[in-house]
Amino acid sequence: MASHPVLTLAGCLLITALLAAGLPRLRFSNDIEVFFDQSNPQLKAYRALENTYNKWDSVLFVVSPGNSSVFTRENLMAVEYLTQEAWQLPYSRRVDSINNFQNSFAQEGDLIVEDLVPDAAALSDEDLERVQRIALSEPLLVNRLVSPSGHVTGVNVPVRLPGKDPLKEQPEVALAARRLAADVEEKFPGTQVRLTGIIMINQALAEAGVKDMVTLMPIMFGLMLIGFAILLRTWASALAALMVILFANLAAYGLAGWLGIIISPPVISAANMIMTLAVADSVHILTTFMENYRSGLSKSAAMAGSLTTNFGPVFFTSFTTFLGFLSLNTSDSPPFRDLGNVVAAGVLFAWILTYTLLPAAMLLLPVRTPRMSASGEPAWGAALGHWICRNRKTVLVASTVFTLVPAAFIIRNKTDDEFLTYFHKEVPFRQHADYAIQNLTGFEYIQYSLDSGEPGGISNPDYLAKVEAFAEWYARQPKVRHVFAYTDIIKRLNRNMHEDKPEEYRIPEERELAAQCLLLYELSLPFGKDLTDQINLDKSATLFQVSLANISSNEMLDLDRRARDWLRENDLSPQSEGTGQSLVFAHIGLRNIRSLLGGTVGALVLISLCMIWVTRSWKFGLLSLLPNLAPAAIAFGIWGIFVGEVGLALSVVIGMTLGIVVDDSIHLLSHYLEARRAGGLSPEAAVQRTLKELVKPMVSSTVILVVGFGVLAFSNFELNRGMGLLSAVTIAVALIFDLFALPALLTAIDRRTSPSSSKASHALPG
Repeated sequence: MASHPVLTLAGCLLITALLAAGLPRLRFSNDIEVFFDQSNPQLKAYRALENTYNKWDSVLFVVSPGNSSVFTRENLMAVEYLTQEAWQLPYSRRVDSINNFQNSFAQEGDLIVEDLVPDAAALSDEDLERVQRIALSEPLLVNRLVSPSGHVTGVNVPVRLPGKDPLKEQPEVALAARRLAADVEEKFPGTQVRLTGIIMINQALAEAGVKDMVTLMPIMFGLMLIGFAILLRTWASALAALMVILFANLAAYGLAGWLGIIISPPVISAANMIMTLAVADSVHILTTFMENYRSGLSKSAAMAGSLTTNFGPVFFTSFTTFLGFLSLNTSDSPPFRDLGNVVAAGVLFAWILTYTLLPAAMLLLPVRTPRMSASGEPAWGAALGHWICRNRKTVLVASTVFTLVPAAFIIRNKTDDEFLTYFHKEVPFRQHADYAIQNLTGFEYIQYSLDSGEPGGISNPDYLAKVEAFAEWYARQPKVRHVFAYTDIIKRLNRNMHEDKPEEYRIPEERELAAQCLLLYELSLPFGKDLTDQINLDKSATLFQVSLANISSNEMLDLDRRARDWLRENDLSPQSEGTGQSLVFAHIGLRNIRSLLGGTVGALVLISLCMIWVTRSWKFGLLSLLPNLAPAAIAFGIWGIFVGEVGLALSVVIGMTLGIVVDDSIHLLSHYLEARRAGGLSPEAAVQRTLKELVKPMVSSTVILVVGFGVLAFSNFELNRGMGLLSAVTIAVALIFDLFALPALLTAIDRRTSPSSSKASHALPG
């Protein structure tokens, strides 16, 4: 590299270009299901239910009239307009609103089924009162498509995406929905229309990832370049580091394209991580190079000396980081496996580029830096080492307290998630969803397929009685906003068949009557309003759906567990399993932590062996694990104090940071043992010399790492925000331990007499 910088640079460009050719093959996903493995049992159950009941993705328009009442002529005209225009949304399959709700009633012995509001403009005052009375007393509408007070209503539009071009189809629907909402607001002044639903969730997910890429990455890039220029006092070093960052990212994402990795919001954040880790490698090489160059060596000799001095530590720090991210392959969530693999590839390429591209670039670029003697360098690192040696016991006691006190609060953390909080409150989708939850209907769903055990069995009065009892049980549970059950339809039809007598709003006593009611009702329904989304083909099972408000994953799992216990105890569809996207997400956090535990343990074992290999000592290798495990314990303890919730994203932090926090320990131990074994220095003198040489690059690389991961804390997507913030805290705490606790531990346990000269018994001069 030093003798042929031009050829080296050309070779790096060629190899990177070949890998980057995979970038056009990258597949981006804006589907929330990307977070689940295809073999995930909860996802399989969810898809089975979708296939049975023709469940589709949807857009929910939440309509808020300006006068706080839906039931005026003008407001119902707005809902009517929205209902009619919503049929024009791309890939729409049906539209459900209070206006086209299929109201049934008896008339001269016949069953009449018609839209609740066939023509809003023609409604009389008496009609308005009738519509309001029916809508606010209908269980299928209240807390689903109209609020109990009638101040907010909803228009739900199920859509079926063809799946030929998901990146185009979903944004197409979301854009059309936003345009329609704006159109309604313009045509009906005072009316506000908000958007939620699965389509809008997926679109918000995609937009969160794109926003992180176009906002946070440039900020991070700029901060790192400025930091490098200030740290090394030359723009050449910043430019060389920029080349390493850029090439490592191009190579890693290009390889991801060749391998068919799907790009999701967590994988997008890999760019920030690669950028951060690549710079951390470069810091040590460039710091030593600049010190050598300022001391009077030629550029070539200064770079050769830096590469030789740092080869072992930089290799092993990269290797342990590589292992740490590879441990994410045990995750049960594909995006985090992909994140681990992309970052691991980036770390590998960054190490290669640090020893090829970086030195070649520095030798070719002009480096105009005033030279100075080594004695001119500040010695505060040695002073810190001297202070630690004199106050070893105090440092060890303080380190123990600093570890145990926060770590005691780890138990305050609970494995839990609230999917809606994945989006920051400033995100429009989050604001719209919060409004819908507070004013109309729940955001989270649990669904069941309740099986009667026989074709046509849904007309069996015994089956219907059990379904009704299950609905009543669920309605009494906390945080339940609405229960959707087929029994609400059949009870209304039974009342219709008995001249609309209020006392006949009940389940039919005869199976034949229930079947007849259903048949007459189905024959009366217009196109697009059939019951295939509620009843299976052979009429042996019905869909049962519960909407929930502001419920955490643990609460949802507990609710579903109690519901399944009820089903078993009452002999109703004992094989039924609760499902729905919300419930699938509730399961994934717990599954992810369990699956990552094994990977983290495996990574810990391999990293321990690496430390033993680096130090060539079981004692020093195992000793180094203490200051590397303590930061995670402290960080999660601090998290327990201030947050107390560990969700899907944070479950990957231990494995991810384990390989990173070892970096400074490897550098410190390598220099310390070199001073002891080759330099013949005493433990105290070795600590002082080591800190004198390493404080600057250790602090610099840690600041870069903390800034890099900390920038993610400004993401509007919680999975990236929480992961970045907790990682930054862990890495910052690790630096404190490596600068204080590890040197104190070394001087405490390494008391053997140095085999070298008598100067080993004396500390280095300040």
